[in-house]
Amino acid sequence: MTVASEKNRDEVRAEVRAWLAEHWNPGIDAREWRGLSVDAGWACPSWPEAWYGRGLDRALSQVVAEEFTRVGAPAGGLDATSSHLPIELHIGGNVIVTLGRDSLKRRMLRPILMGELRGCLLYSEPGAGSDLAALQTRAERDGDEWVVNGQKVWTTAGFGADFGLLIARTDWDQPKHSGISYFILPMDQPGVEVRPIKQMTGEAHFNEVFLTDARTPADHLIGDLNDGWRVLRTALAHERVVMGSARGPGVDDRRLPVGATVDLIELARRVGKNDDPMVRQALAELYSLRRVISWNAERAAVAAGRGNFSPAASLGKLAMSRVLHESAGVASALLGPGGTLYGPSVPEAYSSNTSLMMAFMNSIGGGSDQIQRNIIGERILGLPKDIGTDRDVPFRDVPKAAARREFGRAEAEHPGS
Repeated sequence: MTVASEKNRDEVRAEVRAWLAEHWNPGIDAREWRGLSVDAGWACPSWPEAWYGRGLDRALSQVVAEEFTRVGAPAGGLDATSSHLPIELHIGGNVIVTLGRDSLKRRMLRPILMGELRGCLLYSEPGAGSDLAALQTRAERDGDEWVVNGQKVWTTAGFGADFGLLIARTDWDQPKHSGISYFILPMDQPGVEVRPIKQMTGEAHFNEVFLTDARTPADHLIGDLNDGWRVLRTALAHERVVMGSARGPGVDDRRLPVGATVDLIELARRVGKNDDPMVRQALAELYSLRRVISWNAERAAVAAGRGNFSPAASLGKLAMSRVLHESAGVASALLGPGGTLYGPSVPEAYSSNTSLMMAFMNSIGGGSDQIQRNIIGERILGLPKDIGTDRDVPFRDVPKAAARREFGRAEAEHPGS
């Protein structure tokens, strides 16, 4: 770090401390406090000053977050490196503030920052998962609106979402990575049907979404028409920065939390294995990985804040998948036979096993581990791309899977299939 950047951090720290000293009161109404933070530009300080920010470098948002955390004030530096951001803020807000039209920014940015709007991602489809460019949901212009038909799947937080970040095909005569556009789609309308998908944890964080003549205003197009793949890569870069982040405001790397409650170091002490060299080695390896991932995420976040979406985000996301799986495995091993139990009556085992199952979310969402390895190989190591036979073929001529499929229907109609 240079002397100039060190001085800049000190100046920002002094500024935010002075503002907090003047405005923060632990007894203040939460909504009033959030409004003050948003309007002062401290909620997302890397955003432009015209749009609820302060135009700071993304790395300096971490300074803001640290100062808010120091005094116990919430909602400062929400655009800092953090794995705890709601999707509508980190991805939706950043995409809108970067590439959205001013009319959309005026309508949505402050409600998003105030927590009044919730979002979801309408990306994957039954026939377009890892090969996301094979999507078949279509959007067709009708006057001042776009009409959308298709199906999305694995939609996190689809229930209760006010808007969806949608990619849809707008030109079938271009190759599959072209002819795609990116939209903000209002979810509360008759043409949007959201159905839950039950996970192996028994929960239903994911959904399938059916779009039948759903409509979105013309100014909800993000970026240029048929340039949605570039917008999507921008959005995925933001998502991978979050999913590859080992820390956020208030997170202590020394504690290595798994899920909401399990502290691996404290657990090792309690079961009398904190002096076991194999356990100590496993904990040290996880601690080292988390620290390296933190530094990598900060590097990727700084690049993202400058509009340069580094493939380093893929390194962090891939490494975080390993940390999540291995952390849950270490917790299970420390718990011994009791670690095989599952239920709220055994909270540590329950949390450990839930974390182990939920770790697959990080390994699949935002681009699977295999996709991240491809990105790392091609964009960091300089290896040749996989051979593709359909890259220059008009999408209407590309062989396709079925555009719409409903989970459970095949088994219901053909038991045992």
